[in-house]
Amino acid sequence: MSRKIEINPVTRIEGHGKITVQLDDAGQVKNARFHVTQFRGFELFSRERDFREMPVITPRICGICPVSHHLASAKACDDILGVEIPKTAKNLRELMHMGQVVQSHALSFFHLSSPDLLFGFSADPAVRNVAGLVQSYPELAKKGIALRKFGQEIIKTLGGKKIHPWHSIPGGVNRGLKQDERDEILRQIPQMKTIAKEAIALIKGYLNEHAAEAKSFAAISTAYMGLVRDGMLELYDGNIRVRAPRGRVIDEFACSDYLSYIGEHVEPWSYLKFPYYKPLGFPHGSYRVGPLGRLNACDDISTPEASAELSVFRQASEDGIVPHTLYYHYARLIEALYGLEKIEELLNDPDTLGNELRVSSSEIRPEGIGVIEAPRGTLIHHYWVDEKGAITKVNLIVATGHNNYAMNKGVEQVAKEYIKGEDVDEGILNRMEHVIRCYDPCLSCSTHAVGKMPLLLEVVSHDGECLRRISKE
Repeated sequence: MSRKIEINPVTRIEGHGKITVQLDDAGQVKNARFHVTQFRGFELFSRERDFREMPVITPRICGICPVSHHLASAKACDDILGVEIPKTAKNLRELMHMGQVVQSHALSFFHLSSPDLLFGFSADPAVRNVAGLVQSYPELAKKGIALRKFGQEIIKTLGGKKIHPWHSIPGGVNRGLKQDERDEILRQIPQMKTIAKEAIALIKGYLNEHAAEAKSFAAISTAYMGLVRDGMLELYDGNIRVRAPRGRVIDEFACSDYLSYIGEHVEPWSYLKFPYYKPLGFPHGSYRVGPLGRLNACDDISTPEASAELSVFRQASEDGIVPHTLYYHYARLIEALYGLEKIEELLNDPDTLGNELRVSSSEIRPEGIGVIEAPRGTLIHHYWVDEKGAITKVNLIVATGHNNYAMNKGVEQVAKEYIKGEDVDEGILNRMEHVIRCYDPCLSCSTHAVGKMPLLLEVVSHDGECLRRISKE
């Protein structure tokens, strides 16, 4: 008799999701799936709102990465107005963005993923958590908090608050940066770089110690996607590049052309769509985004310390393309170091303290596209408006969606490797959860358009017996 194993909810991620594993009569894994079970609907209820409201509305999608939505939305609004924002405004937006990257990557590594790495996948769940981390590794926990706080304070300085800031507006930004604020951020950078480098040393040590598992864990072959500028890693503005699994650049195109290259596949068992590279179709055109995707997509990194670390990172494979899912943690920390270097670079640019903050325009184009690299990957905001600027249609393709196929295949691979019969221990279940944590998904960000998903209602007695089951496809 077949049996289903369910992990609900998947813990230490943002949002609500579950994993189901279907076993056949012999106890072997038939399939395994990662289900996103929540629905948001921002694409629908944004309709008929004035497009200038969107940089305030869309950050409410998420409390983890509101800055990413804020900036992508503002860029889409700039496009509708047909303007290029002043250099000072661009620098300040990118400064806030780097603060977001640093704080988000710190949260992911130190607080969500490191308990598995430090205590082991099979450790007691009562210990293998943030509280256990604070108890057993207090100094490491403090450093993680300090790095995240640093990024959040940058967001607060510019946007007034750490969560759901209001700084970018159509055509620019609403406030500049003061000299004393600049100096205070610069003062902290050496300490933050030290923390980032210590974390990099920690993950490198782990990956070396567990080399065999690190390379086999959730092993899948995909393409990679991310923004680049002249081939270099880019997080704020550039072209979208798609690179093949073995390193060949398949395509590179302007963000405004994304609809010609990116399609979205739908499955009935999840609210999260499956984006893919159109010329190859689904599933062959599936790719990965986020830190691992970006480091594989780019040629190099423009800042010296992160570039040097990227060279070491690429030694993990013969061709320099690193497919190993556990290496997402390593890539994430390299990007945190890059973010710190970029913050320093922006703060030393005289234009950052300039007074030209915005431009105005009476033009209203029929649509606008804003693309940015959120911490979890490529984020696309696309708005269509009428002649008065009211939203008629919204399309959001969110980083977590891009990784949906990879997360599902990774969970399935781990399930097939470790599950042999019905005796499944906690360590195996946690390994499947950790596949998801590698990608650091943001599930509330990811589900917007109304899709089709089965409805299952179970009536259960007080002793756990299922009395009635109602299913609607």
